[in-house]
Amino acid sequence: MKQLQLFTFAFLFSLFAFGQTKISGKVTDSHQQPLAFVSIFLKGTYEGTTTDVNGEFEFVTQKKGKQILVVSNLGFDSKELQKKVSELQNLQVVLKENVNSLNAVVLSAGTFSAGEKSKTTTLKPLDIVTTAGSLADPIAAFQTMPGTSTVAEDGRLFVRGGRAEETQIFIDGIRVFTPYVATTNNAPTRGRYSPFLFKGISFSTGGYSAEYGQALSGILLMNTIDEPENERTDISVMSLGVGLGNTQVWDGSSLTVNTSYINLGPYTELYTDSNQWNKPYEAFAGESVYRKKVTKGLFKFYAAFDAARFDITQTHINYPDGLNFKTDATNAYANSSYRHKINKNWSTFYGISYTLANTKSFINSDKIDNTQQAVHAKVKANYKVGSFYKLNFGIESFLQKFDEIFITPIQSYSYGFNNRIFASYQESSFLFSKKFIAQLGNRFSWNNLSHSLQTDYRLSLAYKLGNKGQLSLATGTFHQNPEKEVLKFTQNIHSESSEQYIVNYQRNQKGMLFRVEGFYKKYKDLIKYNTVTPQFTSQYNNKGKGFARGVDVFWRDNKGIKNLDYWLSYSFLDTQRDFKNYSGSFQPSFVNKHNASVVTKYWMENWKSQLGLTYRFASGRTYTNPNISGFLNEKTKAFQTLDFNWAYLISPQKILFFSASNLLGTKNINGYQYANTPNAKGIFQREAIRPSADRFFFVGFFWTLSKKETDNQLNQL
Repeated sequence: MKQLQLFTFAFLFSLFAFGQTKISGKVTDSHQQPLAFVSIFLKGTYEGTTTDVNGEFEFVTQKKGKQILVVSNLGFDSKELQKKVSELQNLQVVLKENVNSLNAVVLSAGTFSAGEKSKTTTLKPLDIVTTAGSLADPIAAFQTMPGTSTVAEDGRLFVRGGRAEETQIFIDGIRVFTPYVATTNNAPTRGRYSPFLFKGISFSTGGYSAEYGQALSGILLMNTIDEPENERTDISVMSLGVGLGNTQVWDGSSLTVNTSYINLGPYTELYTDSNQWNKPYEAFAGESVYRKKVTKGLFKFYAAFDAARFDITQTHINYPDGLNFKTDATNAYANSSYRHKINKNWSTFYGISYTLANTKSFINSDKIDNTQQAVHAKVKANYKVGSFYKLNFGIESFLQKFDEIFITPIQSYSYGFNNRIFASYQESSFLFSKKFIAQLGNRFSWNNLSHSLQTDYRLSLAYKLGNKGQLSLATGTFHQNPEKEVLKFTQNIHSESSEQYIVNYQRNQKGMLFRVEGFYKKYKDLIKYNTVTPQFTSQYNNKGKGFARGVDVFWRDNKGIKNLDYWLSYSFLDTQRDFKNYSGSFQPSFVNKHNASVVTKYWMENWKSQLGLTYRFASGRTYTNPNISGFLNEKTKAFQTLDFNWAYLISPQKILFFSASNLLGTKNINGYQYANTPNAKGIFQREAIRPSADRFFFVGFFWTLSKKETDNQLNQL
């Protein structure tokens, strides 16, 4: 009986085995190294196995005919083999590394990114708005990053020896021509746009992509949120005004609207400053984003509007009764974009923006009325072959019209310009492995004012050193039109240019980031003129030149000490320029040789509070003392400030926020005003240019109404 059972079992097993086919082979990487634990299976079935430590695999199947064998491993491109089952034996499969995996090398030279999904993240959106002293302004937050200079009375971004006009700002890839709010003389401005609407921000101090032009020093890229998580209403009651925001979400679309009203009147009544406010600063602003998902695409429409006015009299050594500034400014910006994914290899982008800005300024008895209209249109396409080659190319056009009327009690003057720039670019990325990437691009621009064609090249390389460090290099040439203060008087000049070289080392491990970067920048064709400021009668040329070189260091740690997040940054900058009305090469007055920042944020669980401290230091800036010989012959004392903020969670959706800038009341000096004529002793008298107040205080209450009880406005403070 037992013999019969054994015979029957053997017979049935032989029949079953006879209907099976063995699938076998070996999996290696591109260097012929065996890959273990690679997943092997027949598509659409549960039949498969994994490779052993030698990269070998073997399993049997009853499937017949043509089948698809899938070979998949984390960090590598999957491979599919479609063959007859009888041919799936003794296979030699080579997998290529997927350079898009999380531990892949990335291009980091000259770039700081802020976004939850960025591989080169140094600041997250929450960091930008909770940095003490920033008051929710991304511009102010990035001034704690290395590569920037502290120009406290201005407030804009000055990057690596460049003027503020050399750093351009883009929203969803489209240029913003008027990114800063109106302000008065010797008072810092701030960015127009709320960080609440943006999912990520990338700040480049040099060596950026060929996609972006008309910027000699740096670019700030701001990308709006693609899809909000849920509906919500945000209410803000502040010592400076009120704000209201609402987000509505529908099936496949959403709309966010924010409005705010600011009035410094009550504040200036409580905390007087050195200015005489005839009409305190008052502003109304609104912005919105509409998003619509379509088949294989996403449409966005962003719009922003603001109106501001003030009337102020400031002390001035050359005006006994003071210098009166009165401004009434309006600004409207609209931006529309559409991203479309054609297939797994091709995607396209279409974008256009329109700016309309008008500023009426009164300086004592003189009036200046200017209007700017600008359009930026862009079409681009992206093509990729697997994950190893990517091609980005496109065309764009900049149209800018500027008109100004200068009216005195005696006569009036009209002037302006109409500029058109057409550009094309192409950029190829070669992702050789997870350790090595190269990006090469070029850009061509035609300028109607100079009737000239500019050609720029861009090259970036990055190589991974071990599991945590990488080395990056970047170089390129950059062109930019002269600033509108010059173009409105003359168009018989050419574009300015710079050439940049950057080397960067970055080490990134969990909770810690270290960066050190050296750079050299050479300027050519800078604008020179023979008057103190640009005038009708000035003589202009492109004979200016200059250089900037230095080292930037950045360290961040949010894991070393429980509940403490901090970063340290330091920049050394050696730069000289021969431009404007300079008589030779000098360190410009907007440059600090040494800049340092310490930013700390500490969460106190028992107090339900986040405390923040920011300390900033900047060495003195040059100025010209007419009482001694020379140009830009002296320097101010060093700039120092300690800023503080405190966010207290009354409940998950109610926040009380307090901040104080320059907590210690340091008497900072931004420069000096000198009398136009000497006194009886032959001495030019002077007055220090100082902030109107040594400290600034802010108090706000922020309330969020949402079905999601954890929603709040902490990421906006």
